[in-house]
Amino acid sequence: MPSDYNMWIALKNIAMFRIEDVMAENPMLKFVKIPRLMPEKRDAKERTHDFGEIYSDFAEAKVEEQASRCSQCGVHYCQTHCPLHNNIPDWLRLTAEGRLREAYEISQATNTFPEICGRICPQDRLCEGNCVIEKSGHETVTIGSIEKYITDTAWAEGWVQPIKPASERGQSVGIIGAGPGGLAAADMLRRSGLQVTVYDRYDRAGGLLTYGIPGFKLEKDVVIQRIQQLQDGGIEIVANCTVGVDISFEDIRAKHDAVVIATGVYKSRDLVGPGAGADGIVKAIDYLTASNRHGFGDHVPEFADGGLNADGKKVVVIGGGDTAMDCVRTAIRQGATSVKCFYRRDKANMPGSLRETQNAEEEGVEFVWLTAPKGFLDTPVSGVMVQKMRLGLPDVTGRQSPEVIEGAAYVEPADLVIKALGFEPEDLPKLWEADGLEVTRWGTIRTDFETGKTSLPGVYAVGDIVRGASLVVWAIRDGRDCAAAILAELDGARAIAAE
Repeated sequence: MPSDYNMWIALKNIAMFRIEDVMAENPMLKFVKIPRLMPEKRDAKERTHDFGEIYSDFAEAKVEEQASRCSQCGVHYCQTHCPLHNNIPDWLRLTAEGRLREAYEISQATNTFPEICGRICPQDRLCEGNCVIEKSGHETVTIGSIEKYITDTAWAEGWVQPIKPASERGQSVGIIGAGPGGLAAADMLRRSGLQVTVYDRYDRAGGLLTYGIPGFKLEKDVVIQRIQQLQDGGIEIVANCTVGVDISFEDIRAKHDAVVIATGVYKSRDLVGPGAGADGIVKAIDYLTASNRHGFGDHVPEFADGGLNADGKKVVVIGGGDTAMDCVRTAIRQGATSVKCFYRRDKANMPGSLRETQNAEEEGVEFVWLTAPKGFLDTPVSGVMVQKMRLGLPDVTGRQSPEVIEGAAYVEPADLVIKALGFEPEDLPKLWEADGLEVTRWGTIRTDFETGKTSLPGVYAVGDIVRGASLVVWAIRDGRDCAAAILAELDGARAIAAE
């Protein structure tokens, strides 16, 4: 018996040594020896004085090292849980082997804006959160930071070039909205030789990428260079153009062979209760837009007069999503004397990224869980009447419903209250006089699930105006899928005409 046991131990050791030899020769599978590493994060005291991105860049050696941690597993859960189904294991392996240009080509093949997704995607809820080695206790591969490095290198090396279609086509597509969904569709359609015009109500293209997301998450030169690349490739962007005011929806339909609605959702959910209309209570989108415009160097009267500026104020942000995180972190940088975030559920049930919450806490934001406003004092606002909550039974979504704790109210002093309660769609059929454009009971545009086709012939819709407020990466996915459907439709029509 002892001799058999000793033999088993010896064979086991031989096998382990052989496995280690194989792994030593393999450029991947290094997760057993190399720990997870994120790019260095700037100190909170330093980064709160500017709107620069908080993470530094990886050194090339560290990028290759971190990419080599990928297990190259048989079932790529990172890829499955990416809305774009990016070929993540493939470009991680190429990065580990020092083949960055090939890694970029693989990344760009499925993602129109990898440099943007690498910065703002909630990887902790998507690719990284579903990494196989994370489930085995070895910590996830640093996918987002590697994606960012690959594409930033591609821009620096001149690998990102303007679109050059193999041949031009006479057909044209009009796209309403220059956000990520509309621009992703524009990119794919233009690559196939179609003439593409994008109409947008703002003076700069990019939608929320430009005016909604703060610079500490997405520096604006990153967005500007991508938009310039699209324009250099022949995509026409008509700025300061509000559909229904500057041009009618029917005129756009008449000018193009197909139309894509990619307006996003900008109607803010509102607060109720006594004093909800007081001065000093502002919408998150207005607050963030003013801050970003100021960052561009624009004169913003509402910022200059203090209405949309947190400097020297006690700030309360109401909400628990990513927009709320953007607001609290912006207020810190503007010089607020205190910043508190009220959310009616607890930390475990908040919809925002845990990574963003951690960043906010490091920067001095105080999160007050299980609280909700029930009214406001004075105008301009001087305080929030706060009602304490507890979590009860789960609702239809499976999340525990908040319940009021009677007799547990108090007043929180506040000079500026920011409403970050989410967004709803505008009434586009009414605003655009688009009879026949069907919407759902939530006001979103009703479309075919796979193609984005609406109830109107030749009209498609993508992104938040279909899904409701969602992630940038989902808008990109919708834009690319819709572009494929439009190309199939136009190719079919052209084939019939040729017969």
